[in-house]
Amino acid sequence: MSQAQNPPIGPLLLTLLAGAALGAVVVALTTPKSGPQLRGDLKRLVRRGERQAGELSAEAIAGWDASQAQTAASRADSVESMAG
Repeated sequence: MSQAQNPPIGPLLLTLLAGAALGAVVVALTTPKSGPQLRGDLKRLVRRGERQAGELSAEAIAGWDASQAQTAASRADSVESMAG
């Protein structure tokens, strides 16, 4: 049986995070603000990015684990049907 293959999520996730980070930096640097205010904004952006990266990482790990469990169950079913 042929099963649909899921594309690797790593490159997509990395591209998404890089684009978000670049966009945040461009916005922060093009907005007229004082030095301390700009540093505070950048600090908040970094913290938000870290939090979002952690959430995306947790989702990716959960998806990977579910995929592995599904693969193991499928293999077990195949072995049972062959032994049949």
